[in-house]
Amino acid sequence: MSLLKTISPENAEGEVAEAYSFFVKSGLPVPKPMELISVSPGLLKIQSQLLGYYMNHQSLGFALLSLIRYLVAKKYDYVFCTSFNENFLKMQGMDEEQIKAVEADPGKAPIEDKDREMLVFVMKAIDNPDSITQEDIKNLHNLGWSDQDILDALNHGTGMIGPSILMKTFKMDTC
Repeated sequence: MSLLKTISPENAEGEVAEAYSFFVKSGLPVPKPMELISVSPGLLKIQSQLLGYYMNHQSLGFALLSLIRYLVAKKYDYVFCTSFNENFLKMQGMDEEQIKAVEADPGKAPIEDKDREMLVFVMKAIDNPDSITQEDIKNLHNLGWSDQDILDALNHGTGMIGPSILMKTFKMDTC
């Protein structure tokens, strides 16, 4: 139970109902982090727009984004999103053994080489931002990634850290 009064999907109205509508219309449960943010409808609207941005990203695909979310959630012990994204990875054909291998070494992700290099870069930056060099960026450029793609991918990863803290603080980080 949350320490804050959140708005459940059943009780959502106005902007909150609009933010939940994608999930409701898709027959998906509203993710608990979205429900937590319902406490602040303005932030919920921004988060919904951000979600839409990544869902329609011109370069960053679903598999790459799912892996970024999963690995960052795992690193920050973000229980809800670890479980949520592990299910996405399994829906994409990954099994437990492959998922464990990727946890140990993102370079073993069963995705295209270009995407794997982006995943490795994001996790390297999450682990140690000071370790990133111009050579890392050049490598990604050589694979066809733009500066926007690089920033967007890392932003997606760092964007998992704040909700992890919020979910733990307000006692909503459960499966």
